[in-house]
Amino acid sequence: MYQLINNKEAKQFQFLLEDAIAKIEYILAQDRIYLTHTEVPPSYEGKGIGSSLIKQTLEYIKEQDLTLVPLCPFVAMYIKRNPEWKALVLKGINIG
Repeated sequence: MYQLINNKEAKQFQFLLEDAIAKIEYILAQDRIYLTHTEVPPSYEGKGIGSSLIKQTLEYIKEQDLTLVPLCPFVAMYIKRNPEWKALVLKGINIG
């Protein structure tokens, strides 16, 4: 299990992997957080790292009482598959 890092300078949530970084880029505006892009190094794809990164990021967003705007398709798909997270999403945004 990797530890979530909120790199505020780079505006991204990160997992430090052995030789790379998995990340979700974000924009924070008042009480809204826009998740714009998720990136997992190719050598780590298919190992659940992206899903774990999203889950921990959503837990952080919930703890901080932020409203989520999931602009990244990977994040939106995760929420669609895990509807318990829909409560974080800005009202009026349809995830499907």
